[in-house]
Amino acid sequence: MILFYNIHINFGIRGGIMMTIRHMKIFIQVYAAESITRAAELLHMTQPAVTRAVREMERYYGVCLFERIGRRLDRTAAGEEFYAHALHIVEAFERMENELRDWDEIGKLRVGATNTLGTFFLPDVLLQFKERYPKLEVISTVTNADILQNGLLNNQYDLALIEGDVGAPGLHADPFAKDRLVLVCPPGHELAQKEKIFPSDLGRYPLLLRERGSTTRILLEHFFFSHHMELKPAMESCNPQALIHAVGCGLGICFLPERWAAQPAGEGAVVVREMEGDDFVRENYAVWHENKFLTKAMQAFLDIVKG
Repeated sequence: MILFYNIHINFGIRGGIMMTIRHMKIFIQVYAAESITRAAELLHMTQPAVTRAVREMERYYGVCLFERIGRRLDRTAAGEEFYAHALHIVEAFERMENELRDWDEIGKLRVGATNTLGTFFLPDVLLQFKERYPKLEVISTVTNADILQNGLLNNQYDLALIEGDVGAPGLHADPFAKDRLVLVCPPGHELAQKEKIFPSDLGRYPLLLRERGSTTRILLEHFFFSHHMELKPAMESCNPQALIHAVGCGLGICFLPERWAAQPAGEGAVVVREMEGDDFVRENYAVWHENKFLTKAMQAFLDIVKG
């Protein structure tokens, strides 16, 4: 079904006449109805306006589209040929319009998150988002902050959820929450006897660290550097659960977001202690490229993130 909108898409000007998508829609209706009067009724236009549009098309193309014999309106061979092309153009135009109008409903959203936010926060956000946009394809990736920031700069992601400082120029970072890194040590460890841990307490113990490029590792690198301490890992892993298990086996101590250690600590597998001061408190950010156009779907996703 061809829908009639008063939209003037210019296909060209010839002989002082501007050919538009509107002309083609009028022609299609006249062709189908075989009547100027009936077409005018269906289009909610006046009969003279429909007649004028048909005559403008005939003058523009220099052909006769209809023969008017008495009260009868007969299609010409040129009219039949023009109808096939006009129908194709109008249907393609309306399909394009509908798809673009509904792009937020049927398009694609590429979301990234760091390990912690991707594990403990993103799934609930995605569940709520899919309830609002059930037909929109969401592609989510969980990886470290360096990869996410590079991906945003290279248009591989539309949005990303990242903890800690977002250092890459060209990115916009909108804070939505905070989290804290805690020290995780084995039960019975010397540090488990302390309520608060100071930098000077850390130097004697093997450190089990997240991989380079993770926000946890970046924070620790800055912290140790600012206190003139060497950050020397005894073990590195991109898997926080592997680090917790290694701590429970007595291989060393580690720093992780509090959410990762809460359950193992509650089960007595490890002990959690806070560092003195605010160095281990981080902002959580929703991040996107500063030149990225925020669609309605992206804005809805951000609204869910911010709660």
